[in-house]
Amino acid sequence: MKIQLINPNTSVAMTDKIAQSALTVALPTSDILARCPEHGPESIECALDETIASAALLDLIADGEKKGVDAHIIACFGDPALDAAREIAQAPVIGIAGAAFQIASLVSHRFGVVTTLSRTVPTAHHLLQRYGYDHLCTGVRATDIPVLALESVHTSLYEQLRQECRQALSQDGAEAIVLGCAGMSDLAAELSQDLQVPVIDGVTAAVKLTESLYSLQLNTAKCGHYGAPIGKAFHGRYQHWSQ
Repeated sequence: MKIQLINPNTSVAMTDKIAQSALTVALPTSDILARCPEHGPESIECALDETIASAALLDLIADGEKKGVDAHIIACFGDPALDAAREIAQAPVIGIAGAAFQIASLVSHRFGVVTTLSRTVPTAHHLLQRYGYDHLCTGVRATDIPVLALESVHTSLYEQLRQECRQALSQDGAEAIVLGCAGMSDLAAELSQDLQVPVIDGVTAAVKLTESLYSLQLNTAKCGHYGAPIGKAFHGRYQHWSQ
């Protein structure tokens, strides 16, 4: 199967890093097509970043549909533009936050989320409520590590992340940890070994979910909420969306 893995920010280095994480768990029959937009923010750390990145993300979703990919993964923990992406896609579209919460709920009674900047904590809480996992979450902790700092992880940064995970386990009562950034994807296995608990990365979780949906021959429902967008004229830089 062909899985389009989209990093919605413009960092090529982070896109390559995320792709490597995906390849570690993908089946030999899965082809990972990792992409990022040419236009938009270099990292997504606030509502403005997410809103501007969403337009370029949707262009990549539409292009992937034309190329016949079998699934799309939105590799940003905010799951930006997820509903809009599902409106324009026949293939399944999986956000990494939703994927991580789902997998964490299968291997623990309650889990904690450890993310990047403090200002993104409300977004994580919103997603937990949206997906119906807020009652299973012991809390959301921020490391205050900028997203782009995760392109190359040094010892002190790793220790900063591990310390927040330890506190989620010892102080909050978490039994598993969800990593709240795609840029942390390559750290999940090492953290799991260090902490001796399940540590879930949304990128790899999403890869396995898309492969499962492909095996089950399930695509996005195209009636109701995820029906095709209402045809109308778009103007200016968005004229290509006119129907």
